[in-house]
Amino acid sequence: MSLHNKVALVTGSGRGLGRRVALTLAAHGAQVVLVSRNAAQLQETQDMIARAGGVALALPADVSEAAQVEQLKTRVEQRFGPVSILVNAAGIFGPIQRVQDSEPKRWLETIAINLFGPYLTCQAFVGGMIQAGWGRILNFTSAASLHPPGPLNSAYGTSKVGLNQFTRHLAAELAGTGVTANVLHPGDVKTEMWAAIAAESEKLGPEAEAYRNWVRWVAQTGGDDPQKAADLVLRVVSNEASAVNGRFLWIDQGLQLPLPAWSEAVGTQPWRE
Repeated sequence: MSLHNKVALVTGSGRGLGRRVALTLAAHGAQVVLVSRNAAQLQETQDMIARAGGVALALPADVSEAAQVEQLKTRVEQRFGPVSILVNAAGIFGPIQRVQDSEPKRWLETIAINLFGPYLTCQAFVGGMIQAGWGRILNFTSAASLHPPGPLNSAYGTSKVGLNQFTRHLAAELAGTGVTANVLHPGDVKTEMWAAIAAESEKLGPEAEAYRNWVRWVAQTGGDDPQKAADLVLRVVSNEASAVNGRFLWIDQGLQLPLPAWSEAVGTQPWRE
């Protein structure tokens, strides 16, 4: 598949899954805009793409800040023109704490990065996609948003449930425009986030045993191959996936079996009858 003449913007592309997605899109011909808060990591990704013969531009930014996203939009469009592929892979796990013990600053930061950031980038770039009649938006969510609620996970879980619903609303608005919006669970991967969860959960008591069990399970299995998430992105940005919109997507043969997300049924709304 060729992505020549496509401009892709990938948040969180300084490391981990975001970097893998950026490398994969560039390898298929996309001009890739690399975004994260860490300039040094972004430069490493840009250099990797350049050595492979691809085109990339590193633009450090905090996507949870509206003014920085607006500046990002201006710089990207001046250099490449409108963005046609947007992948929001940036995210943090946030505090592993009971609500009564939680730190409001960390809790709100989790919502800002995981939910408000994707809102801002979607709001900034979706108009150009609609005008062009083609676009793909992929927001990285988590299977945690479909699991039964449990202790210690209110910040991350809430941010991902909110991201799911936001993406569904966006997808409904995009129906028939040639632009799609979906969320995807990238698998259970041994990323920096996994390491951070391992370190923080070890400091806690029995209430965090579920986290420690998950950490051990990922370690024992080796985790999902991060390339599977990049391959899923690649499939969704193809023209063959034009009908895939407002969906919760799973990697192929992941360690965790797909869970029911939401049905296609509209539901009863008496005022519409």
